[in-house]
Amino acid sequence: MDAKSAALERLRPAVERARKFGGWVFSDLNIRHLDPEPPWDYVQLVRERARDRRSALDMGTGPGERLAALRDSLPERLVATEEWVVNAPVAYKRLTPLAIGVVHCRSLQLPFRNEAFDLILNRHDELAPAEVARVLQPGGLLITQQVGRDNWRELRRRFPRATDWGDVRGAYARGFITAGLEVTADQQHVYKVAFPSLSELVFMLTVAPWTIPEFDLDRDVGALLEIESDCQTSDGLVLTESRFLIVAEKPV
Repeated sequence: MDAKSAALERLRPAVERARKFGGWVFSDLNIRHLDPEPPWDYVQLVRERARDRRSALDMGTGPGERLAALRDSLPERLVATEEWVVNAPVAYKRLTPLAIGVVHCRSLQLPFRNEAFDLILNRHDELAPAEVARVLQPGGLLITQQVGRDNWRELRRRFPRATDWGDVRGAYARGFITAGLEVTADQQHVYKVAFPSLSELVFMLTVAPWTIPEFDLDRDVGALLEIESDCQTSDGLVLTESRFLIVAEKPV
């Protein structure tokens, strides 16, 4: 068996597992942080800033496990959105018993009236600054953590078609200001993580197909083996991750 055939046999179970995957929790992949994590704690920040808020929206809630864990810190009036057809029913089943409304929709076009919420949360979901500003009440607050442009930058050497979102951090910050919000926090953090093996990376690339458009194991196995050669260390397969945090307020 040649090297590519052996790699396909080794990696194909990761693709099959990803195709059956539902939710958005990856703790079982055992991806380790080699550098300090971001200096902010998104969950703690939400708990602190949610005090005295009357209504909240969680954009792109995924399967809803993080929102469920935050329920006791958030306003009684709480709504979540989710676009992915796999996650939406999972979120509905988990969150409805907690008196959280779940709406299946895209985050770029929110189906809510103007000034509907005084707290908007968004962790790793797309957004349109003007839409956020529209549904945010005067005095309201947005907290968003997003994936930065440098995330998994090592892939671009072997995958020229890997998606480059451009300066999304700057675009969001400028967009919020243009929409009339005041940006009160704007931070970025870049750090190294170690995947236990190439299989875990293949799993993630299959689950998140926007990373490498039209990703296909059979076609791309050669590039994957090159990445393994480039990035494999005694710690595992080491890649760069990037996150940024923006907090913005709507003037009264």
